[in-house]
Amino acid sequence: MNNISQYLLGYGIRPSIQRIAIMRYLTNNRTHPTVDEIFEVMRKQIPTLSKTTVYNTLKLFVEQGAAIYIGIDEKSGRFDGCVTPHGHFRCKKCGKIIDLDMEINNLLPENFHGTIDEADFYIKGTCEDCIVKNN
Repeated sequence: MNNISQYLLGYGIRPSIQRIAIMRYLTNNRTHPTVDEIFEVMRKQIPTLSKTTVYNTLKLFVEQGAAIYIGIDEKSGRFDGCVTPHGHFRCKKCGKIIDLDMEINNLLPENFHGTIDEADFYIKGTCEDCIVKNN
């Protein structure tokens, strides 16, 4: 995403320094961060940034379709800058969330004839790194 401003405008979001920085962070760090994680990193770059601004910005991104809210973590919501349909895997040991590239339509039964506006696909288990550490 070379031009974050144009990306935001494409979703009807007026670019600001804070919004551009937060979206850049989301797209450059595919870690599915929480509001707190984003705030801790971003306040070093923008000292006047408040946690409320981060929260409100992420809420706006989700409402406008520029980001995705991920409810896979029971402790806190996470955010994803990738809005193309995909699933998520959460490791129950280390908490890491991994993108699952998949065709969501292939998961639907053949007799389904409706339309899909939103899809949340979550899988939980143990990631490869944690399996290797325990062996």
